[in-house]
Amino acid sequence: MNGYALFIAAALCGEFLLDTAAHLLDLRSLKKPPPENMAGVYPPGEYARSQLYTAAKTRFGMLGDALALAGLFLFWYTGMFNALDLAVRSLGLGPVRGGVVYIGALAFIRSLLGLPFSLYKTFVLEARFGFNRTTFRVFCTDLLKGLVLALLLGVPLLAGALALFGSAGDSAWVICWILFSCFMLIVQFAAPRWIMPLFNKFTPLEEGDLRTALFSYALSVGFPIDEIFVMDGSKRSSKANAFFTGFGRHKRIVLYDTLIAGHTTDELKAIVAHEIGHFKKHHILQGMILGVLNAGLMLFLFSRLIPLPGLYGAFAVDHPSAYTGFIFAGLFLTPLGTVISLFLHSLSRANEFAADRYAAVTTGDAQSLIAALKKLSAENLTNLTPHPLMVRLHHSHPPVPERISSLERPSGT
Repeated sequence: MNGYALFIAAALCGEFLLDTAAHLLDLRSLKKPPPENMAGVYPPGEYARSQLYTAAKTRFGMLGDALALAGLFLFWYTGMFNALDLAVRSLGLGPVRGGVVYIGALAFIRSLLGLPFSLYKTFVLEARFGFNRTTFRVFCTDLLKGLVLALLLGVPLLAGALALFGSAGDSAWVICWILFSCFMLIVQFAAPRWIMPLFNKFTPLEEGDLRTALFSYALSVGFPIDEIFVMDGSKRSSKANAFFTGFGRHKRIVLYDTLIAGHTTDELKAIVAHEIGHFKKHHILQGMILGVLNAGLMLFLFSRLIPLPGLYGAFAVDHPSAYTGFIFAGLFLTPLGTVISLFLHSLSRANEFAADRYAAVTTGDAQSLIAALKKLSAENLTNLTPHPLMVRLHHSHPPVPERISSLERPSGT
């Protein structure tokens, strides 16, 4: 086993062990009572149910991670990366079309192996705790739509990257970076109007006191918006949520129908204020810029790793190529990906605190946001006592008790 193989194997195992430790510590943290500022949010029996839900999700996730890692090592050490490459080469498609087929085949195998887990999570685990409303027809339709989008959007992008890395020399990663950045920007504009409506129905918020209150608030903080949309989230789950998406004239605030059904007008105004806070604090733009910078860094590192013969020797691949190089370089950069995700999660949690503070100050009503967070916790069976390691590794939002503590001492916008 060469040095690249040892490094990659150690990185994959190290990441798995770190995640496993975080999950086990998270399970142990479930034994804690709810924090003082969350007292009364859950009735005693319901709080126990939230702990059972977290435990079931955690154990299921650990099983999935273990099987995924075992499957990767099995595929690796039985020489399947090379066998698949030889099979694709025998089709005589060339490096670009062949590369798309190769990577597409790996993605298909991974999706196929993950399908039983997705079915179990949706129709067994989520259903057991009363969340699932997805029908089998909707599940299959979502899969088909996702596949079509991957073909329409992903294949041209991948083909362009492979063509550039095969012909543009040292400047390939720069050109790819520019094209990828343009693609990200286009998707940000296209998603609210054309992509997201493929999966859910978006209807303008109906006339009434809620609409008047939300638009009055938006006007008061100088946030021009043409419409607030209601999404049929109840089509798939009873869980509630809200989000902000898009730029310019294409920006949207979206409220799940399940959210509207369970909250007062003041609570919904606080939630919308939080989403507007993300825009006002430039968190959306920040995310775009970081995504572009991350893509540039990865493409640059790919350009340096792909020519290295030892990388292909690690996977016993006979014929080095850009498409196999993409896969192997991605595995080699596992530790860097973990470090970047730690930074991005930390920044995201800080942004959530900032959006909370913005909502509290601009509405002058921190208590309504606190009430909304408590309701959402109870409705979604949120884990109130996550272990700090799990939070740092995987949580894009701070634990709800910490958000409430912060709101109880607002410090300006």
